[in-house]
Amino acid sequence: MASPEPCTTSEPCTTSEPCTTPEPCTRTVAIVGAGAAGALVAIQLCETAARRRIPFELLLIDPAPEAGRGIAYSTLDSRHRLNVPAGKMSCYPDDPGHFVRWLCHHGEPGVRGGDFAERYRYGAYLADTLGRAIMAAQGVVTVRRLRTRATGCRWTTLPGGEPTARLELADGRTVEAHRVVLATGPSRANSEWAPEALRGNERFIADPWAPGALDAALGQGDKEDVLLVGTGLTSVDIAMTLDRPGRTVHTVSRGGRLPQAHAVDPLPAAACTTPLHGLPLPALRAAVRQHIGRVMRTHGDWRPAVDGLRPVTAEIWASMSTEERAEFVAQYGSLWNTHRHRMPPVTAEAVGRMRRSRRMRTYQGRLASTSARPDGSLAVSLATGDGPRTLPVGWVVDCTGPGLRLSDTADPLWRSLLDQGAAMPGPLSMGVATDDGRLHGADGSTTRPLWTLGAPRRGELWETTAIPEIRAQAATIAEAVLDPWTAPALPAGGGPARRRTRRPTDASGFSLSTHAAAATAYRLGVDRLLKVRAGAPQALRRAVALDPGFALGHAALALIGHECGADVDVSRALADARRAVRERADDYERSFVDVVARRVLHTPADGDTALLRHLEEYPGDALALAVAVPTIAFSGLRDLDGSTALGVVERTAPAHEGSWFHTSLLAFMRQEQGRYDEAGALAEQALAAEPASGHAMHALAHVHYERGDHEAGRERLGRWLAHQGRGGTHRAHFSWHAALHELALEDTAAVRRRWAEQLSPGKVDGFRALVDSGSLLWRAQLAGAWQGPFPIGDVLDMAPVDVLERPATAFVALHAAIALTAAGDLPGLRRLRVHALRADEVQRSVIAPLCTAFEDILEERWTEAARGLERLLPRLPGVGGSAAQREIVEETLLFALVSAGRCDAARGRLEERLDRRSSPHDRRRLTALSS
Repeated sequence: MASPEPCTTSEPCTTSEPCTTPEPCTRTVAIVGAGAAGALVAIQLCETAARRRIPFELLLIDPAPEAGRGIAYSTLDSRHRLNVPAGKMSCYPDDPGHFVRWLCHHGEPGVRGGDFAERYRYGAYLADTLGRAIMAAQGVVTVRRLRTRATGCRWTTLPGGEPTARLELADGRTVEAHRVVLATGPSRANSEWAPEALRGNERFIADPWAPGALDAALGQGDKEDVLLVGTGLTSVDIAMTLDRPGRTVHTVSRGGRLPQAHAVDPLPAAACTTPLHGLPLPALRAAVRQHIGRVMRTHGDWRPAVDGLRPVTAEIWASMSTEERAEFVAQYGSLWNTHRHRMPPVTAEAVGRMRRSRRMRTYQGRLASTSARPDGSLAVSLATGDGPRTLPVGWVVDCTGPGLRLSDTADPLWRSLLDQGAAMPGPLSMGVATDDGRLHGADGSTTRPLWTLGAPRRGELWETTAIPEIRAQAATIAEAVLDPWTAPALPAGGGPARRRTRRPTDASGFSLSTHAAAATAYRLGVDRLLKVRAGAPQALRRAVALDPGFALGHAALALIGHECGADVDVSRALADARRAVRERADDYERSFVDVVARRVLHTPADGDTALLRHLEEYPGDALALAVAVPTIAFSGLRDLDGSTALGVVERTAPAHEGSWFHTSLLAFMRQEQGRYDEAGALAEQALAAEPASGHAMHALAHVHYERGDHEAGRERLGRWLAHQGRGGTHRAHFSWHAALHELALEDTAAVRRRWAEQLSPGKVDGFRALVDSGSLLWRAQLAGAWQGPFPIGDVLDMAPVDVLERPATAFVALHAAIALTAAGDLPGLRRLRVHALRADEVQRSVIAPLCTAFEDILEERWTEAARGLERLLPRLPGVGGSAAQREIVEETLLFALVSAGRCDAARGRLEERLDRRSSPHDRRRLTALSS
């Protein structure tokens, strides 16, 4: 791979290769403000630059000790919670579950998307995610934290060049930047509402979020009443912080409304069926009321109606005239905010207790005047609708929230931009005017590379202060900042996008949109997947670490996490793959990423259709072929009789020219057809060419089992596991096959030894512990081959709760049901059944009734259990896996038939099996039933 030329000018770099010059790159992006908005922009910039390999220096300018928290998420009070459910608070628009997964991996394993996390925890999440993004971009992005404030921004333009910003800092320094993002958050309240005498009083707390601002009110004066001016979410948080026995917290605002509460069990948003865009305000008001009324009649709750307006709020706001916007803010702004920005249920419950006990009182009105009392406290006079009211309080706290009019700001940075014409006020003088975040100058132009997001865009968007809006704006800004520095994308059809004349290829000969080092790691990972050997995840992780923009590397990781139980954040890997494939990929890579996305996100049928289409176009893709064939590594195509998978293997044969891998898959499909002699010969042929081929050995294991060659099968598996199979990634499954032979031979001592040495938890974990160890224990118990303590609980301890009760595939769900049945976990089975009824069609039609039948087993309703299992047997192939794996359901059916006294039916099934293959265990059972 050719190295780029060293940077020798101040012009932006355009190469997409890693920058190797020892000199710092001359282009700089400055983010002013490192709270939530600034952190989200920095995350997107770092990750996008790493994918595209765009070197630059990133300046984070903020006096806070830790980036990511800002004012909103610095609070240490555990009672302060997010007012948006965790499932909607991800940093990434295309990965909504990211925050929930972070919480699960950082001390809160049971958290759900509908939970309301502590605000401090969200600050930690932002800081951690930013830190990871910075580390991932090392070598591409240089990050500097400047712990000070920006007080001014002056723009200069050299002849023929781009505008450059000179940022003046509070500590006297200046820095220059080619791009500037203003992530300053909401304007600080100026407390102009407060009487002049109050503003100068030490008992007035103008900024309750300032460090130490509430210390005095929480100290010796914690018995004195307090007055909070404002009744929004800030007021609610401060009220809970200041709540003390014997103290009354008074709150006052012009509307006198506290925020509404989120529902404990929220309903989905209900979209408005009436077009709202362009309606005059009276008609708009009527249409919204009708929408809320319809939803109330249907659901009994107004919240889904308000939530359904969220996607169109900005569009409606943009269609209003200036006069209509002003009227809306004056007449309905408070009402909208109290219903749109709601309290978490736990917060609402705490506020309710305070109000019922009279420790919190709310007034509609305004603070008219204050005077000092002899003891230093304050006498405040409120003008309310019920007449004047005077209250003795120890403290008055400004909880009115941020100012709306940025044009009135005292912030020196914004003042400098407004004064020099680099920014202009937005509608109603709220915030500033922008073009998709890029600031308009006073002349209406957007020539300066200057962006903002969040609260400063409120005038043009109205709803713009919540994370779901800000994260989308952050992604848009990152694209706008970096697009001029990005090399041309790879064109469709695979033409060269960069200066290299030849791209590296994968093992199947397809070109890869990456550099040689990442391609080498990817080839190693795929090779290990094809051989069913350990180390594939590590190699693929190295590939994407070397090139974060390598779409196929991310897609392969998502695939093995989803289907093979590898320790991969599947959603994150898939989101990275989809981002990367949009930026540089050819048709082959786009097709493969689409296959993975559809298998992960859509129905099994949709995933199968995409996979078949891909293999029709690219029959030589060995990894896609491995995904299609249900052998040992992947779940395969979900056809009921295997004919589709067989057809794929046969059609792709010319593209593989008799390779050991294709021969291995063909051997497996031939044994599925019952053509055991041919399957055995093909497996031996593949093993001769590649002794480590796990697929070939797996096919041979099935041949031995289905032929009833139990002694030979056990011996061959033992030799292979001891030598060529030592590095296998599915050793537990081969041990499981050997144990099936030992169960058939009724060698219970060997089964116990194999369990202890190869299949017990600690020797096996995660997905394989559930599929192999758990199912073997249930088979052994059904066969009467297990005496003494039954260690199924150890197996369940190795499986994550999500795998047991919310499995992604029907195959995993089958084995989860088996393990839960073996453990006698009736509630767990019922939870799995509920999940299956909400999952894909195979889980609904097979796994849900299977759980019901297993519940009947546990409750000893043998006749019902037998009937249910008999009905399910014909549908089991749709679950995936092999006939030997699905046979455990028939074993359970035999147990239920005998327990129900239906011995004739049990004999018939055993005779049918013995006609296919010999088995000492089945022969003994048949003899016992016939005697």
